[in-house]
Amino acid sequence: MNQSATEQPSVIYLKDYEVPAFRVEQTELRFELEEEQTLVRSQVRYVRNPDSANRQHPLVLDGHEALELQRLSIDGEVLSDKDYRRSGEQLLIPNLPDHFTLECITRIEPQNNTALEGLYKSDGMFCTQCEAEGFRRITFYQDRPDVMALFESTIVADKQRYPVLLSNGNMVDAGEEDDGRHWVKWQDPFPKPAYLFALVGGDLQFIEDRYTTSSGRHVVLKIFAEAKDLDKLEYAMNSLKHSMRWDEQVYGREYDLDIFMIVAVDFFNMGAMENKGLNIFNTSCVLAHPETTVDAGFQRVEGVVAHEYFHNWSGNRVTCRDWFQLSLKEGFTVFRDSQFSADMNSATVKRIEDVTLLRTAQFAEDAGPMAHPVRPASFIEISNFYTLTVYEKGCEVVRMLHTLLGAQTFRKGSDLYFDRHDGQAVTTDDFVQAMADVSGRDMSRFKLWYSQSGTPQVSVTGEYDAQSQRYTLHMQQSCPATPDMATKQPFLIPVAVGLLDPGGEDIPLQGGETTEVLELIATEQSFVFENIPVEPIPSLLRGFSAPVKLKFPYSREQLVFLMQHDSDGFNRWDAAQQLAVGIMSELIADHQQGRELILDPALVDAYQQVLSDTELDRAMVAKVLTLPSEAYLSELAEVIDVDAIYRVRRFVRDSIANQLETLFLRVYQDNNTAEPYSPDAASVARRSLKNLALAYLMATEKQEYLQLALQQYRQADNMTDSQAALTLIVHSGFVQQASEVLDDFYQRWQNESLVVNQWLAVQASDPKEGALARVQALQQHPAYDGANPNKIRSLISIFCAQNMLNFHNTDGSGYRFLADQIIVLNKQNPQIASRLLTPLTRWKRYPQERSALMKAELERIRSSGDLSRDVFEVLSKSLVG
Repeated sequence: MNQSATEQPSVIYLKDYEVPAFRVEQTELRFELEEEQTLVRSQVRYVRNPDSANRQHPLVLDGHEALELQRLSIDGEVLSDKDYRRSGEQLLIPNLPDHFTLECITRIEPQNNTALEGLYKSDGMFCTQCEAEGFRRITFYQDRPDVMALFESTIVADKQRYPVLLSNGNMVDAGEEDDGRHWVKWQDPFPKPAYLFALVGGDLQFIEDRYTTSSGRHVVLKIFAEAKDLDKLEYAMNSLKHSMRWDEQVYGREYDLDIFMIVAVDFFNMGAMENKGLNIFNTSCVLAHPETTVDAGFQRVEGVVAHEYFHNWSGNRVTCRDWFQLSLKEGFTVFRDSQFSADMNSATVKRIEDVTLLRTAQFAEDAGPMAHPVRPASFIEISNFYTLTVYEKGCEVVRMLHTLLGAQTFRKGSDLYFDRHDGQAVTTDDFVQAMADVSGRDMSRFKLWYSQSGTPQVSVTGEYDAQSQRYTLHMQQSCPATPDMATKQPFLIPVAVGLLDPGGEDIPLQGGETTEVLELIATEQSFVFENIPVEPIPSLLRGFSAPVKLKFPYSREQLVFLMQHDSDGFNRWDAAQQLAVGIMSELIADHQQGRELILDPALVDAYQQVLSDTELDRAMVAKVLTLPSEAYLSELAEVIDVDAIYRVRRFVRDSIANQLETLFLRVYQDNNTAEPYSPDAASVARRSLKNLALAYLMATEKQEYLQLALQQYRQADNMTDSQAALTLIVHSGFVQQASEVLDDFYQRWQNESLVVNQWLAVQASDPKEGALARVQALQQHPAYDGANPNKIRSLISIFCAQNMLNFHNTDGSGYRFLADQIIVLNKQNPQIASRLLTPLTRWKRYPQERSALMKAELERIRSSGDLSRDVFEVLSKSLVG
């Protein structure tokens, strides 16, 4: 449904939740897949819900306007137009008995479904995406997560074109018809809501493996893809088996069906989907091969495979009552997959990566017009709330519970949660209550993390009394007003603290431990440490124990000290970030005042010490030596000065490169080995440090390092090294060589869609002048498909989010370009359109000349015609004030 520029769509509120008037006992579906249409026949056994207060309530079914209703019948009796009413996206049937079977036949056109929700076609393959409300594009149904039912699905299609027909659960029957069609019947023995329904029909190949659960059950594992991609599935299969074993060992959760399937799909709005027994994945999250996939891609495959598998319990067996509870399944499962990735790789590096995303993007979300609690109080379009707040901050809320309770008690709480609510649709309160019950703790204040929006700020000062050997930390917490909530109550904030002596050793604290978790629950609170023999330097918020902005008046010398000595790896990295941010913030002010830029030698000295320490973990060194991003510096700024941030970051990078050139060359050479490619943690660390050193060397703009990059590009046996060199050359001032390697790269990889996406992204993020014209030219390139979300993200999203200077060109051309894309995508794919809006929604953070141009484009989008609910909601919130 689209909204006109003046029409106000309805707002859905958590406080208005009511149980469904009817329950579903059984859902039987039959799909006739054809080229011009698909006929869907559903037979659903309904029973009036005894928990509903209104015994005369009609049956209210959800159905998209594109559904063509062919027939409705109740217990075999066909209904006439007078027996029901269709209004917008609802179909109402009054005067129903307490028990009945509804048969519904609908006609849909998956080949024309560009929104990629419900049943649609991806490169000739039928597939589905039903979360959150896609099932209503398939048939009329109570499309809400608290309506759970047993599903049986029969799929009929031409056998030659669609030899593979898949759905949820276990295959129970199959057969062929005389006209060349065949059919397959699937049964899911576990009740599920409609959003977990899945269907795939296509000409696919697969790899197969077996897994034996801890109780001795044998499970068939299959991963499906196009035949050309079969060689890219092994890593995903291994990741799946590792995930299954890890979930048994850490959470005691076994898989419960006879088969587990994954299908790779190229046209997909999301990363992947946890449909029961049949996970549908964006190709970017399942295909992996050294020649075509970078290290981060391997890690993404491993993490996403784990995430969707873990959903089998935290999302499928126990699901969310309503969409306001989305973080119940997503926040918990993100926490579980982050634990898994930390165990499989470097825990410190994983934590750094997670917090970097949180600080740059989620904190910005908290400070923007779309700010909302982890459990939102209202929404217009639920697709807009698949956000970093729900996922990443939701994960941090679960992590805080884990920190407060300890691993053993948390495990008892998760066991109780799964046992108590198996087969149910529940709430975040139910999850927290399980933790409260096993720990005996009052969690009422902790639950404010679910209901209050914004990023808390914690200010800390330290005070040492040498005579009494007492060290006191004074803490204050506050949370700024957000558009949805003016005032906030104090949170329960776990602050993990260590104290370092002048030699850099941890001082033993209570019980002999070196880290103590303090619980900040008041606006102001002091914590006293006894028997501290010398004045310490505090290591605060170890492991980033809470998603807050923390301030402590560290000197630069103290930050360098923490970089060198802190036993907490995360805080060593964070000290380096704080040191760089402090220096760069002063340089930004200098740039704005027209003063000469002079780099404080403290930063160069600190980086030199890190580079010279051969005992340090290479992955950590690469993270420590990575300067704060433009996005993070923007998030920290009161008013975002695009030019100053870009110029200063470039100046600091170039200064470090020139002063430490010899060291960077040595590091590059030491890590440039001829070892065969492996995605293991040690090899990833070596490549990340090598390519970071090459990046600094290329910043010197010296011909000899261009040759080094060209040599790496030509000789690389893996995409990580190849793409790193490609990016550095393309983003350099060596224009001719950049053009040559771009042409060579495309010619080599033009038939690999995911690699072409990387080729597009490298050009979209090129900071040289004229980037917009290059992006617009690429839109006309045969490699680009404006209907494919992966291509849109690789070109348009990357340009708008990562090419700061060109997107924010003072002539407003970048803003006009993005607005034009959104106006088109609003009709084509509303989900992608609303997500693309994000850079424009933060217009108030920029100086007046830029903010006025951004706001004008938002208003142009608003007046462009009928708007989807997705775009309407983001626009209306962004333009307030």
